[in-house]
Amino acid sequence: MNSRWIDSTRRAAGMAVVASAALTLLACTSMGTGTGSLSPDNTPVSFTWTSKGGASSGTMSATLGTGAAFSGPFVQVTSTVRTDGFEPMWRGWRRGWGDWGYWGTFPGTEFATRYSGKVVANLQGPDAQRMRCRFHLNDPAAGMGGGGQGECQFTGGRTVDAVFQRS
Repeated sequence: MNSRWIDSTRRAAGMAVVASAALTLLACTSMGTGTGSLSPDNTPVSFTWTSKGGASSGTMSATLGTGAAFSGPFVQVTSTVRTDGFEPMWRGWRRGWGDWGYWGTFPGTEFATRYSGKVVANLQGPDAQRMRCRFHLNDPAAGMGGGGQGECQFTGGRTVDAVFQRS
């Protein structure tokens, strides 16, 4: 075979792998928005969040009606359980108790993630101001994309009530 043809075929295959990986990363990006109001004067606050490669962590931004912007990380509180630790529970019963309707289909993988439905965020703004946030998710397995509500608090004590739409 012609070595130029082999080189061009390898180059094309390499570019296809890179393109496929890029599309996969883009497909794993989740984004959403939320709204809020600062107490006690009801100044509007807009939120945006982005999560890559999973719905349980990412970055969040909050912009006050005054134009002050805050940003930082968020994370959903989860725990991971080895599913093989449940094996003694299944003795004498159907695996996962799927016929009893306690938690739906029991995961067949070696690990299972338990979603608490709670999210925390730590945002930094101008002049080293900080805002801490805590949210309760409407659909914990969907992460922030399932929507939720909660509040944020500034270092000075003022609070923001926030609501996130399902995305």
